[in-house]
Amino acid sequence: MFLRSFAALLVALPLAALPLVSAQAQEDQSLTPKQQEAVKKLVHDYIMDNPSIISDAIEALREKEQLAAENDAKKAIADRSRDIFDDPNSPVLGNPKGDVTIVEFFDYRCPYCKAMNDGLFQTLKSDGKIKLVLKDLPVLGPDSVFAARAALAAHHQKRYEAFHRDMMAFKGQLDDKVVMKLAAESGLNVDTLKKDMDDPAINKAINDNLQLAHALGVNGTPAFIIGDQLIPGAMPIPALKQLVEQARKAKAN
Repeated sequence: MFLRSFAALLVALPLAALPLVSAQAQEDQSLTPKQQEAVKKLVHDYIMDNPSIISDAIEALREKEQLAAENDAKKAIADRSRDIFDDPNSPVLGNPKGDVTIVEFFDYRCPYCKAMNDGLFQTLKSDGKIKLVLKDLPVLGPDSVFAARAALAAHHQKRYEAFHRDMMAFKGQLDDKVVMKLAAESGLNVDTLKKDMDDPAINKAINDNLQLAHALGVNGTPAFIIGDQLIPGAMPIPALKQLVEQARKAKAN
């Protein structure tokens, strides 16, 4: 009678819960060793007859973890909104008064960041109502840190955008010599740039970005915040445009 009732319970249980039943039965001291073995066999046989429940359980767990991560990210974005969208040390391109803001965490040596850059700027130009906030996140070594410091120092000469785009467009190894060569080609005074790179505010801006990325769960580049959504990794430009439209509609409602 017990086994028949237990079999009926197995059928009624959610698929994702089945792998837990055997462990629960083992811990239940009301079952005799013989009953425990019978339950384990029943669960085993059920899984063997219905192997898809394993993938179903894994998928259910993955969806649960993804939803939790999305909710955590939205809360973190709300909690750190000022640091994300209104930090005066973060360069702003596009339309500073745009109705939608894209925040990008990037590294000048990140090939995925570079691959998206042309499409991103084309989107800014064609849309005309997007504010782009750039967060230097130099996670790929000392050369990345040097490039980030140089780019932020370019603000003192009001040549940030040209220099930023030249470095993002460069396809080779981006070391300090190349950075300074690109700086000169972008119209920057290199001697002045080197002095400005020692400004303590630049190191603080980079460290603030690293801490902010950690708080948001950003582990690599690129990563984007559009509206209340955190999107880790590169994406096709049509997907980015779709997220912009979603954020625009959400803001209007």
